[in-house]
Amino acid sequence: MTATRPAPAELGLVAQLSRFVAIGVLSALVDFGSYQGLLALGTYVHVAKAISFILGTTTAYLLNRRFTFTVDGAGRARFAGFVLLYGTTFALNIGMNALMLAVLPAIPLRVSIAWVIAQGTATAINFVMLRTVVFRH
Repeated sequence: MTATRPAPAELGLVAQLSRFVAIGVLSALVDFGSYQGLLALGTYVHVAKAISFILGTTTAYLLNRRFTFTVDGAGRARFAGFVLLYGTTFALNIGMNALMLAVLPAIPLRVSIAWVIAQGTATAINFVMLRTVVFRH
């Protein structure tokens, strides 16, 4: 007999949060790595942030849908909720990054610090909205 693990929809808050954090770390690495790579290629900072956010967000959505929040099927309404949430988060993330770049002093890690602040703000909002709106059951 094989042991079955609970479906993500059956997971409690702590298990969901743990998976969300692990997936978030991976997705943040995709985001930050592509951001730094694009900047190194000479991409305009806000374009680099936009592209890296989309790459990291896509990673997060696909993995969270599969391992953290999934309920029966994705569904069009759920995907529409995702698009709305991440469209809003996209604007917030890009705006926060731009704000931090404008207000932080010219220090060696200024770009990285701005990215961390923007990412942290977006991540907190995403968990709450994914759990309570997009993947509610």
